[in-house]
Amino acid sequence: MKALLLYPLFPKTFWSYHAFMKMVGLKASVPPLGIITVAALLPQDWEIRFCDRNVQSETDQDWEWCDLVILSAMLAQKDDFLAQIKKAVQLGKKVAVGGPYPTSIPDPALAAGANYLILDEGEITISQFLDAINSGQEQGIFRASEKPDISQSPPPRFDLLKREDYLMMAVQFSRGCPFQCEFCDITNLYGRKSRTKDPSQTLAELQILYDLGWRGSVLIVDDNFIGNTRNVKRLLRDLIPWMEERHYPFTFMTEASVNLAEDSELLDLMVKAGFYAVFLGIETPDQDSLELTLKFQNTRHSLIDACHIINDAGLLIYAGFILGFDGERKGAGDRIQAFVEATNIPQPMLGILQAIPNTALWQRLKKEQRLLEGTGGEEFGDQNALMNFKPTRPLAEIAHEYIEAIWTLYDPQNYLKRCFQQCLKIKTNPLLHQPMYFPKRKLLVFIARLLWRQGWQSPEIRSQFWQQLWQILQQKPQLLNIYLGLCGAGEHFWEYRILARERITQQLGFDPLTLQGVTSHVPSQVYESNEWIQAKTLWS
Repeated sequence: MKALLLYPLFPKTFWSYHAFMKMVGLKASVPPLGIITVAALLPQDWEIRFCDRNVQSETDQDWEWCDLVILSAMLAQKDDFLAQIKKAVQLGKKVAVGGPYPTSIPDPALAAGANYLILDEGEITISQFLDAINSGQEQGIFRASEKPDISQSPPPRFDLLKREDYLMMAVQFSRGCPFQCEFCDITNLYGRKSRTKDPSQTLAELQILYDLGWRGSVLIVDDNFIGNTRNVKRLLRDLIPWMEERHYPFTFMTEASVNLAEDSELLDLMVKAGFYAVFLGIETPDQDSLELTLKFQNTRHSLIDACHIINDAGLLIYAGFILGFDGERKGAGDRIQAFVEATNIPQPMLGILQAIPNTALWQRLKKEQRLLEGTGGEEFGDQNALMNFKPTRPLAEIAHEYIEAIWTLYDPQNYLKRCFQQCLKIKTNPLLHQPMYFPKRKLLVFIARLLWRQGWQSPEIRSQFWQQLWQILQQKPQLLNIYLGLCGAGEHFWEYRILARERITQQLGFDPLTLQGVTSHVPSQVYESNEWIQAKTLWS
């Protein structure tokens, strides 16, 4: 069997870093770990070609060569995902698909012509698919009735990657999350039990990357790295000597719940193992919204104090925030801005709440008859989409607060100030001399471009840029690479805020930043407002 594995294009999103990638001379931030793990699960006698379309397009010869096309996608990739299915069908190729998007919403892939839907987790469903292929079945939908033991998962096929085109490499230690946040689909996809690999597996995967010559940042893609604290501490205790013996070839970042701040031993182990950053799902500083959405782990202690503790331990913080929770009071966007300024989180990811199919939020809103008609899942993936349900305050008010917050937070002067203050706050790790934000071979070209753009071409930040750079060199030279990387990422966010404003304006029919006198309505009035009627028409 000749299989062409394709990973679809991502649109411009908060995390795409398009302008930054160009400055560094890279193509994509992170490789697709899922599909190269699928490649490892396929029979060894199959011939495999792999193309990450975000890095390099496949050729006409690839299409002619293959017998089967395999695609994996997340929600944000839906447009190119469906386009590639249709292309394969037109060329007479069999198509197999999997990943979070078709697992959550299978109908669009079926409608586009996919023959095989390999859903849920591949450690179980790939074997079902292979049995169907071997028995001559022309189509099939394969699902798992249980969660696999990922300690049996093979190492991903890192050798298939054009590693020099990525900002980071990626590995996975665990799947699942013990928490029950109402809006999150992770527990639907991977369960509430945090299943982990054996530490030896993860070290073996890191050794493969090391032997392939990778030196730089590695993203541990777990949705909650600390979901199983006992096992993650086992990993870290083994990882520390492994890193020391190899003179710290990698630096790590990951995603974790805020209760990380409650475990000083875990923080210490992470820093000693070479972690430099963590993404936190903060969502909102409003305690009543956190309780309503069942994110109780964020209500136990002060979120600002938690951020300070994590910084003091030596970790840079990225964080996610959401507008539009039920019962949310006017001014939530201002409160998020105040929180970000108090914690100096450089890159707060702010979004408008979406009800993802099959989540607890989706089910509740469906029962309450608040889901908009025509929201079967095909509209998901755009980080700047309006809500797909009836909110409890005016939609225009939420949109105004969203764009106003994005516009202010990513004002170039505000952004650079937070980058500077965050780096000053972080306790430096003496074991990590110049933590690697991106591959060293790209560093000199990137620095030259950054100095030219922000140190010369941008008069509104030129003086600030040089002053802050000098102070970083004087006070935190160990964090110079990270600081420069954060500065460079600003080029992306300054474009992204314009894109966000344009997308929301297009959906509303007016620019939300020009909206004056937005007032709160009682819920029954929300649905009859002119802004809501316009938005509802667009959605349906």
